[in-house]
Amino acid sequence: MTLILAGPGFRDRPGVFPMVVPAVRTHAGAMETTTSSAASDQTSQARHDPRPAQAISRPVHDRMLAGVAAGVARYLNVDVTVVRIVFAVLTVVGGAALPIYLAGWLLIPEDGADQSIAAGWFQPRTN
Repeated sequence: MTLILAGPGFRDRPGVFPMVVPAVRTHAGAMETTTSSAASDQTSQARHDPRPAQAISRPVHDRMLAGVAAGVARYLNVDVTVVRIVFAVLTVVGGAALPIYLAGWLLIPEDGADQSIAAGWFQPRTN
């Protein structure tokens, strides 16, 4: 069986799924359009004020164990109860909360501390 896809009249007859070539369309708001100077002045004066960078830290007060949940909650600006519930669910579901909490305890510094517990292990000791 030979299937001939080219030949006289092949493009003339419609196929099972005829292709319709759309006409060229112009897009609204294309780059060629111009706006009034009043609209451009309004957009140029709008400034983006980013939030100041907030460092994560473990609080010394208002904590249950090591303050990891309280520090994460303060950093994410959520209630500490939500973070504690997430840690509890992760502990029950697969035990993932224990290594995460331990890593947070070692890597997140306390309030007022220059470095975390783990960073202190790698600093040279001065006598």
